[in-house]
Amino acid sequence: MRFGYGTNGFANHRLPDALAVIADLGYVGVALTLDHNHLDPFGPDLSQRTAEVGRLLARHDLAVVVETGARYVLDPLRKHEPTLLHDQGAEWRMSLLERAIEVAADLGAEAVSFWSGTLPADVSADLGWQRLVNGCRQLVGYAADRGVRLGLEPEPGMLVDDLAGYLKLQAEVGSETLGLTLDIGHLICNEPQPPAACVTAAAPHLVNVQIDDMRRGVHEHLEFGTGEVDFPSVFSALREIQYAGLVAVELPRHSHAAPTIARDSLAFLRRAAT
Repeated sequence: MRFGYGTNGFANHRLPDALAVIADLGYVGVALTLDHNHLDPFGPDLSQRTAEVGRLLARHDLAVVVETGARYVLDPLRKHEPTLLHDQGAEWRMSLLERAIEVAADLGAEAVSFWSGTLPADVSADLGWQRLVNGCRQLVGYAADRGVRLGLEPEPGMLVDDLAGYLKLQAEVGSETLGLTLDIGHLICNEPQPPAACVTAAAPHLVNVQIDDMRRGVHEHLEFGTGEVDFPSVFSALREIQYAGLVAVELPRHSHAAPTIARDSLAFLRRAAT
């Protein structure tokens, strides 16, 4: 397994320091969330700052996937909004995603991960779905032109919240550029099948894996060993499908003790993967 760590779990560190700690602990990659404190996608001189991040990644021999789930990068008052589903502001989300694709192309990232967003109260399910399909069709063209794979992440509570929703979307968009990001914790949270079975079912489309512990029916990212995920079976399934991408720790609420938790997480994952 190629283990990485999400920079959203190092929110209190400068990005160069976070990358150095992650690499020194023994991780081989990072899931880089574009945010105001870590490669702000709307700050000045994005291409120059991206190039500097690329040099840091090369110095530490870290692979990278690009994550787009920053909470308030678009709106300082509304978490994770606007999305592709909104009446107003969808173009801001599209701009963020296109910038993420450009960053990924410049960094040689393995994927760009994103999610559908939560259906706004004033938007019907049918209209929201069509907006998502249209937005994804635009994105896959933009990404394909730049040699970038996308990974749509089913997120509890969002319009696409499970593997079945992703498969429906992928069929309607009709492009293999729209791959799949699986968060292992989400699988135990709200999928009817065990996580290992979901991994097997996802095999043809899987481009990115996030990993954390979780409990059935509760969307709370937990430290490893404190939830209900059977990690050895998950790693066995990933090996069986010959998944070769990053498996990145996703603990966005644990920045207060990032170095310690990152160290302990890697030790746990290595034991579970043997």
